[in-house]
Amino acid sequence: MSELAKLVDLLFPFFGMVGLGVVCARAARLPEAGLAWMQVFLIYLALPCLFFRLVSRIPVAELANGRFIAATTGSTAVAFGLSVLIGRAGRLGASETVITGVSGSYSNIGYMGPPLIGSLLGPVASAPVALIFVFDTVLLFTLVPTLMGMTDVSRGSKARIAGEILRRVLLHPFVIATILGLAAGLAGWQPPAAIDTIIGWLSGASAPSALYILGLTVALRPTRRITTGIWALVATKLLIHPLIVWVALMAIGGIDRVWIETAVVMAALPPALNIFVLARQYDVGVEQASASVLAGTLTSIATLTAFIWLLETGRMPLDLFQASPF
Repeated sequence: MSELAKLVDLLFPFFGMVGLGVVCARAARLPEAGLAWMQVFLIYLALPCLFFRLVSRIPVAELANGRFIAATTGSTAVAFGLSVLIGRAGRLGASETVITGVSGSYSNIGYMGPPLIGSLLGPVASAPVALIFVFDTVLLFTLVPTLMGMTDVSRGSKARIAGEILRRVLLHPFVIATILGLAAGLAGWQPPAAIDTIIGWLSGASAPSALYILGLTVALRPTRRITTGIWALVATKLLIHPLIVWVALMAIGGIDRVWIETAVVMAALPPALNIFVLARQYDVGVEQASASVLAGTLTSIATLTAFIWLLETGRMPLDLFQASPF
């Protein structure tokens, strides 16, 4: 019972902040446009500072782990493919199935991932968090524009699509912050005390701001109904995706237990808000994306708690394919 109590103490602040956002959105009934400056603060200041601080303090050797990258990013790609098949089974259009692919594979690794993993496993998990974020983001911002361009030739030439992909990947604030953090770590550079204090303040503000905005956004998105197809995507995202990661990492072997735990929990996070942003950008599957984020966020209260409990209590083995000495 004490293990369960500790788990509740860990997760309650995270989902509690999300709940506060929902309550405030319902009570104040302010227009969604009011979120714009909070999102600017979070996406361009707070979270980039968090990623810079995380990566700059990681030994560079820890980031050179190709097998881990291949297993985690490959697992996300498999979940994407399964989710596309769910969309096709629901007779959705080609563009809509791209959105279903993202809904069933892309975790909330920017808003929830770093603060949750930091509280659960500490600084030792910074390297796998950074790797998963960078390469899953590159996968997302490569797959979506490419597939959208293939499904709608009116979106531009191949060269234009390729340029758009590179722009979105390289100019994403989180990716820029990660690259700068890596450069600072390689050079052994530390920001001046005054700048470091500001970075520390912004990093500390990232978790509560992100979770509060998540609650506001979920409450304000238009959702008329949650269909069977949406629940299939939620199951893929919250159950199948982390299980694929778990099996893949154990199958390749030689991966540290903390890294496996980190990857499983990151995969078990609810769908990212970027799904709704992408749906709005391409003007396709908007209500479906909103429903996926809402249903996934609410369901993850149970599923994420279960995965962390299984990992922390040893009931989810991390050496499944380890050869027996007998």
